[in-house]
Amino acid sequence: METFFGLEFSGGPFVLFSIQHWVAIIGIIATGIWMVISQKKASESSRKVVRYFLAGILIVNESLWHIWNLTTGQWTIQTMLPLHLCSALVWACAYMLITKDERIYPFAYLIGIAGALQAILTPDLGQYAFPHFRYFQVFLSHGAIILSAVYMTLVEGCRPTIKSVKQVAIYGNLYLVCVFILNQIIGSNYLFIAHKPETASLLDVLPPWPYYILIIELLAAVFIFLFYAPFMIKDWLVKRKTVLSTSVEG
Repeated sequence: METFFGLEFSGGPFVLFSIQHWVAIIGIIATGIWMVISQKKASESSRKVVRYFLAGILIVNESLWHIWNLTTGQWTIQTMLPLHLCSALVWACAYMLITKDERIYPFAYLIGIAGALQAILTPDLGQYAFPHFRYFQVFLSHGAIILSAVYMTLVEGCRPTIKSVKQVAIYGNLYLVCVFILNQIIGSNYLFIAHKPETASLLDVLPPWPYYILIIELLAAVFIFLFYAPFMIKDWLVKRKTVLSTSVEG
């Protein structure tokens, strides 16, 4: 148990794109494919079981993450409030899955997938490789965020609209401003907008503060556009087909 849940772990360090990394990535992909294929035409009761199970994974896994930090003496308000993008989306996605509240969906789909995907491809695990708790915690939380958004899109039929794209942009930036102010008050670095993280990250290749924040904003806009693009193209094709049909009938 100490090996699995302890602060010190001698089985690491975690190596990017090692066998254990690929197992986690392939496991998430395979789970997503199974969920979509098995539930696409399933009954509402069956889909509800899957949604609740996925929500349960998010809630239990995140709760254990807080317990681990508490028991190892690492929990502080400067680091453990659920204000980082994926930390906030864990709870938001769990709520979305249980209630089917479509107001949460655009945030999960348009920015959640990109944020969680980055964490899966370049996880900040340090010494905590398989089979430590942190290994499972990171891939379960971020994988479940992606699966939640994909499930709600391909199984439950949710989709982003131009209105929801605007809402994500507006509320996302308001959230950023609020977190920035809180960072200044309590000396935290949520969303990594007070300074770059102390550990190595993709932000290291970007310009110094505050310029890297502008690049992050630009990248977020690009990802939002890319994830919305398939629906935008579909809407355009439907509209074009309607216009052509009307012209032929006229």
